[in-house]
Amino acid sequence: MLILQRKKNESVIIGENIEVTVLEIGMDWIKLAFEAPKDVSILRKELIEAAKVNREAAKADSGALDAVKKMMKKEEK
Repeated sequence: MLILQRKKNESVIIGENIEVTVLEIGMDWIKLAFEAPKDVSILRKELIEAAKVNREAAKADSGALDAVKKMMKKEEK
């Protein structure tokens, strides 16, 4: 992990074509600007983690739903 210190309006270049600029600094937050090619995805980590949790929950729900369907079929017979 690389740790850098930047001031307002200072940037960091990642690779050859991604620039991250510090726009504003608050008491417990920072506003960043990302400039990158359109084919580069830039996502907030908490959104990726939430989507992962939702996918796992959906899989668990799907398994539970399948079990209920099997039980219902047995009861119909």
